[in-house]
Amino acid sequence: MKSKLSVLEGSFTIHRFPPNYEIPIRLFEGLFCNITRSEDEVSVICSSAVELDSLIADPGWSCIKVIGPLDLTLTGLLADILNVLAKVEISIIAISTFDTDYIFVKSTKIHAAIDALLQAEYRFKQ
Repeated sequence: MKSKLSVLEGSFTIHRFPPNYEIPIRLFEGLFCNITRSEDEVSVICSSAVELDSLIADPGWSCIKVIGPLDLTLTGLLADILNVLAKVEISIIAISTFDTDYIFVKSTKIHAAIDALLQAEYRFKQ
């Protein structure tokens, strides 16, 4: 049986900051925020309603959530979802947390992504 999915409400923006960027506490007020730091950059994905003065911003993303929690030993689920989306030429950004996976697609492609996943027998929470 395929996993159940949901689409998070709202639009998201992907931001790029320098590696020494100090994270503002207001980022944690929304329903979803991802912060990744490397030696080269800090990347933030958050609600587009949160205004940040980033070096580069790419707005207009929607988020598909895999309903979890998922077992950490589970294999192939994210790969299968990404393969479905790749076949219909939808680019993604994937994020995994301890409990689940999140797949970001451009908002202009969200309906095509949902259609492709439904055809692949994934179910969406109403």
